[in-house]
Amino acid sequence: MDHQQLINYGLKKTGADLRYPFDPETPVLFVANKMFALFGSFQGTPSVNLKADPDTVWLTRQTYPKSVYPGYHMNKRHWNTVLLDGSIGDSEILDMLDESYQLVCSKLPKSEKQRLFLP
Repeated sequence: MDHQQLINYGLKKTGADLRYPFDPETPVLFVANKMFALFGSFQGTPSVNLKADPDTVWLTRQTYPKSVYPGYHMNKRHWNTVLLDGSIGDSEILDMLDESYQLVCSKLPKSEKQRLFLP
């Protein structure tokens, strides 16, 4: 799984769009005005920061101790940095992206959810 594959997958989600709010080398997937995937690198390895459930964020980090870290430059309670080095299966990474999107959508104001036709 690489950045472009994840971006393509994320852009299929309702209301998702790609922006570069920090610099032209750092793509970010947004839904409404909230980011749900921040692409970059961690210690020289391509990575993605994804929102995670604060009650279970530790479990993912324990399951993949060499591939999932507390969110780099993010709220460590709510974000994970996931290395895209092949050590985590593609379906698991897609599940993490799905969870990130769903968590962000759940916090959107009702008016935004209605505008985007989200449940």
